[in-house]
Amino acid sequence: MGQRIADAVAATMGSWTFIIGQSIILAVWVALNITAYIQHWDPYPFILLNLALSFQAAYAAPFIMISQNRQAERDRRQAEEDYRTNIEAEHRIEALQISLAALEANKLDRILALLEKQFPDRSPAA
Repeated sequence: MGQRIADAVAATMGSWTFIIGQSIILAVWVALNITAYIQHWDPYPFILLNLALSFQAAYAAPFIMISQNRQAERDRRQAEEDYRTNIEAEHRIEALQISLAALEANKLDRILALLEKQFPDRSPAA
């Protein structure tokens, strides 16, 4: 369950909706604290904003790493499955090539036998 939560957090934080929403919140925060339209709760250099963003980054990083590790494991399993599929396909293709070569040799032998029947006086050795 924790890994699924990490995937959801990483997907949310990696979306344009989150980036745009956070950018709007940051712009409003800075604008309200610079213009003093209302009381300054975080005057320049915005120490509280810096603390909030550091807190967010400190919690976001592990979630994102957990999600990346989970995705890497999925990718590894998929690569192994692809490798097994490719090996199996290679073996089937080799078997088909051997079968086709045998069919071709058989056809050539039948053609030679027919030619020898049709022209008995001409032997391949002559």
